[in-house]
Amino acid sequence: MKKLLRNTLRSSWFQRAVGVLAAEYLRLVWRTNTFTFDPADVYDIVEPQIPAIFAFWHGQHFLTPFIKTKESYRAKVLISRHRDGEFNAIAVERLGIGLIRGSGDHGGAFHRKGGVGAFREMVYTLQDGCNVALTADVPKRSRVAGLGIIMLARESGRPIMPFAMATSRFIRLKNWDRTTINLPFGRGALVGIKEIHVPPDADAATMETLRQELEDTLNEATRRAYAQLGRPGPADG
Repeated sequence: MKKLLRNTLRSSWFQRAVGVLAAEYLRLVWRTNTFTFDPADVYDIVEPQIPAIFAFWHGQHFLTPFIKTKESYRAKVLISRHRDGEFNAIAVERLGIGLIRGSGDHGGAFHRKGGVGAFREMVYTLQDGCNVALTADVPKRSRVAGLGIIMLARESGRPIMPFAMATSRFIRLKNWDRTTINLPFGRGALVGIKEIHVPPDADAATMETLRQELEDTLNEATRRAYAQLGRPGPADG
């Protein structure tokens, strides 16, 4: 029985079915929540700086494909090669976002998980004028920003745009990243506080300072998004 279940979960037809259903569910959530933007002219601020690196926290990421509000906005998202990533990959593609497969982790498994190839592809994607989106967390360490995204900004010369999205109605799981499943028929908030630029000659100390700034900015954006909706954030319970 366990083998049958495992084989079903790994089968391409099952993964595609789940991915398609997830995409259409998220589309429903986006269309039935009324979103506010902080600042109100956030798109006017961001557009002149495209292509950019869009950063968000893991577990708070399900609605992020919908920041692409115009066909002219081109974007690719980094998704793990792990089999659990297949569901996300299918859903994201159905929502009109391109894929980069590999790891954002710059630890010991960086080469084994396809991190080198993914990093190069992200640099080339930005050079081609296409935005790149990825979670900022160190794997399995919620709301701790890694250096990988700082390295990408230094190598590409493109700004990091940290942001948070939240809805007033949600289910929050009790897992490592407090995954938040957004629900339809409520209110939503998108918060983007400021961009972060990484100099091409940034040394280790500068990169650590900017890594901490990214972490603090994402935490503040997340806090503000939930506060605007009168709901507790993932760090509050």
